[in-house]
Amino acid sequence: MTRKTALEPREREFVLEDERDPLRTLRGRVSMPAGDARALPWVLVLHGFKGFMDWGFYPELARALVASGLAVVRFNFSGSGHGPRPLECTEARAFFENTPSRELEDVERVRAWLDSGAVPPIDPCRGALLGHSLGGAVALIHAARRADYRALVGWASCATFRRFAPEVEKLWRRQGFVEIPNLRTKEVHRLGLGWLEDLERNAPALDVTAACARLTTPTLFLHGGEDEAVPLREGEALLRAFAPGVAHLEVVPHASHTFEAAHPLARVPAALESVLRTTCAFFSQTI
Repeated sequence: MTRKTALEPREREFVLEDERDPLRTLRGRVSMPAGDARALPWVLVLHGFKGFMDWGFYPELARALVASGLAVVRFNFSGSGHGPRPLECTEARAFFENTPSRELEDVERVRAWLDSGAVPPIDPCRGALLGHSLGGAVALIHAARRADYRALVGWASCATFRRFAPEVEKLWRRQGFVEIPNLRTKEVHRLGLGWLEDLERNAPALDVTAACARLTTPTLFLHGGEDEAVPLREGEALLRAFAPGVAHLEVVPHASHTFEAAHPLARVPAALESVLRTTCAFFSQTI
């Protein structure tokens, strides 16, 4: 079973609508220590490709961070495919039209909402980022643009948004979409050509390693030694892109892309427990 903290977090949900495009609606949740009215430091959590804010380890991550005195903000990217029913992928068109630039715009919208004072217990000046997989790549570029986060943690972070083999890209261009299987639900989702066109049109802005070279934010990368989705060499490439001493990489021996976690999370595996402990300690030292 998953762990329970002595006091479960206070939680509030939020919805950020886009009047120009209903598909760009953002739905999320803020978790805070129960009974704590201080100006809280906080962590903005970004899920990965085909992920969502309540997948597997994210609720457990939120509990662990809240237990260490941090507020946690997490949300579903507008192109994640997850709409009003957050555990189900029901928004096929939104998924089809998603792009890396849209995800970066989504993060900026959430950050602007926090900066506005919409959640009074949160201190806008004491924020950090955590991204998993492709969410780690988004976090790195967003942090480099903002230059005001206290710390950043990447779990199995991608070094590039270009994840498909050349032959797949050729088929993608020819038919106008690529099919993405969901191994958990057995569904097949279609991602439109806009994703690939965005990478080509905005290549400098979406260069993850170039963003790392500009970052001075204390950064910790945690990567499974047997990551089957994002090879460890990508974590090593990200580390090399930083100036000396800014970032650190810790390899979790024999761990998978999700640190042995699954959805739903019936128990906390040892690899995930280690990553949670290391993450909380890093944020406690840096925020």
